[in-house]
Amino acid sequence: MVGAAGYIGGELLRLLLGHPEVELVGAVSSRFAGKRIDGVHPNLRSVTDLSFCAAEAVAECDAVFLALPHRVAMTQIDHWIERSKLVVDLTGDFRLDDPEVFRRYYGEEHLAPRLLPSFVPGLPELYRESLRAADLISVPGCMATAGVLSLYPLVRHELIDLEQGAQFDARTGSSGSGATAGPANLHAERSGAMRVFAPTRHRHEAEISRHLGLAAAMTATGVEAVRGVQTVCHATLRPGVDERAVRRAFREQYAPEPFVRVVAHQRGVFRYPDPKILHGSNFCDVGYAVDGAGRLTTIGALDNLVKGGAGNAVQCFNIRMGLPETLGLTFPGLHPL
Repeated sequence: MVGAAGYIGGELLRLLLGHPEVELVGAVSSRFAGKRIDGVHPNLRSVTDLSFCAAEAVAECDAVFLALPHRVAMTQIDHWIERSKLVVDLTGDFRLDDPEVFRRYYGEEHLAPRLLPSFVPGLPELYRESLRAADLISVPGCMATAGVLSLYPLVRHELIDLEQGAQFDARTGSSGSGATAGPANLHAERSGAMRVFAPTRHRHEAEISRHLGLAAAMTATGVEAVRGVQTVCHATLRPGVDERAVRRAFREQYAPEPFVRVVAHQRGVFRYPDPKILHGSNFCDVGYAVDGAGRLTTIGALDNLVKGGAGNAVQCFNIRMGLPETLGLTFPGLHPL
């Protein structure tokens, strides 16, 4: 895997080292080549004796995971396609299939636009059959995954007014900024803050629009948590749609899904999706509320580093390789935490 020293890279290492059908042959880091993995990821002490390596040291392999910084993967993609049968990209570089939309949201031209249509979105709940034969997979952003999964059943069952679009309010922990985040993520600046860092046009809204086929708007706020993403979506139900129809759509859509749970209870501390109990797990919890006047609220929660990143990538890998989809991903999370 490439970009192994970051937070997502560390989670990928944790999952792949514990995967019964995977042999890890290289953990690439340009910063730490030659240094032991557990020197950067101390939770992996006694789990592996491997050291980070340079990209040139990786020979041909069956699959490669790219956990590079955004805008770097597209500069290296040809190199890794030549060396691997399967490339799973966790960056934002190939999440959009339109180079003009990419330019609008990322502020620059795409350097490998010819490859954009070739990447299959790494969202099993929507693209499972396409993933079975995919050689190029792009894992969606964490907030996009939570947002899409929270609203998808109602889009698929034609229960919401698509012309009205949807508004997403997303909250994310500090690990979402990565291991090399700048001054805004210092403890003195982040602690106790609820910082709106993207009041409009967050790049994940383009992914949501792509996957759901509606106009999505997103506001993103950084909260004091380290891990976790929660999205709250507001949409308009079609005339005549009631809470019973909403409940049925969620249950029918996600009953067969191994990693999506519908959480919308009348009572209890965790009666709606809360990322706190999902730390380390590959689950995405989704829930809903209907106000009786045609207004719908849906909620999605996940661990941004697992179902929002590394875990989703391994889930896609399992599907592509014909392995049990849940292999290596059954950790349920912790409570209390």
